[in-house]
Amino acid sequence: MRLIHTSDWHLGRTLHGVDLLDHQATFLDHLVELVRAERVDAVVVAGDVYDRAIPPVEAVTLLSEVLARLSETTTVVVTSGNHDSATRLGFGSSLMRERVRLRTRVAGLAEPVVLPGSDRADGDVLVYGVPYLDPDFARVELADPDAPPLRRSHEAVVAAAVRRIRADAAVRSGSGGVRPRTVVAAHAFVVGGAASESERDIRVGGVDQVPAGVFEGIDYVALGHLHGPQRVGGPDGTVLRYSGSPLAYSFSEQHHAKSTVLVDLSGAEVRTQTVAAPVPRRLADLSGPLDALLGAAGEAHTDDWLRVTVTDAHRPADLFRRVRDRFPHALVVQHRPAGGAEEPSRAAAVTAAQDPLDVAADFVAHVTGAAATPDELAVLRRAYESVAAAERSA
Repeated sequence: MRLIHTSDWHLGRTLHGVDLLDHQATFLDHLVELVRAERVDAVVVAGDVYDRAIPPVEAVTLLSEVLARLSETTTVVVTSGNHDSATRLGFGSSLMRERVRLRTRVAGLAEPVVLPGSDRADGDVLVYGVPYLDPDFARVELADPDAPPLRRSHEAVVAAAVRRIRADAAVRSGSGGVRPRTVVAAHAFVVGGAASESERDIRVGGVDQVPAGVFEGIDYVALGHLHGPQRVGGPDGTVLRYSGSPLAYSFSEQHHAKSTVLVDLSGAEVRTQTVAAPVPRRLADLSGPLDALLGAAGEAHTDDWLRVTVTDAHRPADLFRRVRDRFPHALVVQHRPAGGAEEPSRAAAVTAAQDPLDVAADFVAHVTGAAATPDELAVLRRAYESVAAAERSA
């Protein structure tokens, strides 16, 4: 029994204003060919299929086409992530062909896609798709009947979901009474994972992480949300992996080895290997005096997406045009004199890498001349989480 684990396609995303849909289509072509070559039993997509709740028409069309192509040769199990609208992504799921299984409803997370084992020794594989669980909503739906809502945390709702899954798996058995193997696709920030700049903040109550121990008893956990491919330490007998995003979506990801995970569930232990994803265009940082960058120092980067930092003591004339003439794919051009700070009159740049609450607190300090008080920070946190929750439920 072999699976492919992938996630975080973010169809419809741009990179500093550049449309990435053609590059995403290149990856999906690669995925279709990989499925055919490896003859896998299922493809598991662990959330963030789209980049936003209301994706562009072109992204919807691309997803429709790739699901049709994949389902010609294998089963596809898709869950929703925090960037997706679960309702929109799951629309029409009951009408989908048998080989396309959308798992976007909390109520259905303990209903597995059953992949029959090839023989008595293998046993069946149960694939459970857990949609992104927003604690503000899932804590009510996942609470036991007549019980109060769960704690307002990612740990509480994910743990409750996995308890339901373990209970369902415990009453199932494959051919000949062989214990079925269990796979859980989940979109979450598991403790021990390394984040990058391009994941959207999902904190509730100031906390966004889930302990790996909540997945105890599961054979393979196909994780989505973090964009760097990585294995996360977990309980004995449980393998937890992030497949990572197929493309680099920020300069912090330029050194990631983007890949897809091939999962082998035959035998006593789960085995995984990564298959390199195509790299349509590299990301790189280039720094130095302008004359050096326009000369030999920049020779190897003329076709890369670049963040160019010019370090001349004084800002060169016509800086942006000269850089773009040399590097047509430069996305960021900035002047930072070597050995010195930027002009003090310039405001500090706010980037996606910064904590939104830290940015808001810095603004309060800038306006009032004093650090934000605990009460003010609490108000800022409630306001931020309210906006984030509204955006996720759009």
